[in-house]
Amino acid sequence: MQVDAARDLAVRLLRAAGADAEVAQCVARILVEGDLLGHDTHGLALLPAYLAELQNGRMRGSGEEQRLREKTAVALWDAQRLAGPWVVSRAIAWAAERAVVCGAAQVVIRRSHHIAALAAYLEPFARRGLLVHLACSDPNAASVAPFGGRGAVITPNPMAWAWPGEPDPVMIDISASVTTNGMTARLARAAQPEGAQSWWLDAAGEPCRDPRVLQADPPGTILPLGGLDAGHKGYALGLMVEAYTAGLGGHGRADPGEGWGATVHVQVVDPEAFAGAEAFARQMNALAQACRESPARVPGQAVRLPGERGLARKRHQLEHGLALHPDIMPALSGCARELGVHL
Repeated sequence: MQVDAARDLAVRLLRAAGADAEVAQCVARILVEGDLLGHDTHGLALLPAYLAELQNGRMRGSGEEQRLREKTAVALWDAQRLAGPWVVSRAIAWAAERAVVCGAAQVVIRRSHHIAALAAYLEPFARRGLLVHLACSDPNAASVAPFGGRGAVITPNPMAWAWPGEPDPVMIDISASVTTNGMTARLARAAQPEGAQSWWLDAAGEPCRDPRVLQADPPGTILPLGGLDAGHKGYALGLMVEAYTAGLGGHGRADPGEGWGATVHVQVVDPEAFAGAEAFARQMNALAQACRESPARVPGQAVRLPGERGLARKRHQLEHGLALHPDIMPALSGCARELGVHL
């Protein structure tokens, strides 16, 4: 599918489900960007669920966030269940504008709906010479066990960073768990769902290779990043994300659940306010070059920088068309029939 056609289809479906034109365009852009970068569990694969949330009123497709507190370069927003890509895009733009003046700026967003792939927001700001950080948690859900435990407490709690580089920005998008809820669900639908790695625990706390364990009764959990050997590190990162999102936002697991959503921390830093953009580039480009020149552990598999493969995939798909996961178009076709949208 051509990229413009994919965006257009997403916009028409979102509009038919009740989203305003500007919100629909923003959500479609972020979802397609996720697919372009290879995050295909967090791209258009999310659209059927987003459409259902719009139709049942659990996602708002119009309006603005409530700005609870704003200082010069720090803000707390209540999204009041707005579409996540819309409110996060606005927050990054707010922080970027103030970071250029103040050196750094941060926004915490509470009560947002789901925000899709974190990597999908990063590239434009990194290409402007800014360092960007995003993190989010979902206080309404739990699927990840704390290290040493066997009951779900937190979500995968993704975090992302990007900064300018040569020839492309460095872009990091990881979760504090071994895998995500989206990938777990996709693997569970597979004809042969058992994988090669033990990414999950069953309800008894035993390592498990079957993603369907999350749907069992009682359910299992996803292991923290690092697994059974070093999961204390992923567990700690997940707690840090909770502090920067739910803690600073004053809304999280201590409050009643409201349904699928996100609490988000956004930070934008202007290197010019510190040692300067040239000094930043000199240091980070030298580091990147040293990484690339490290002898390959496996011959023919050179060291890459985070985001390098995703940006190469994006360039290829912009030229040759979007290669969607086989699950996606059948699901979107069903949505189109229900909403009366022509494919």
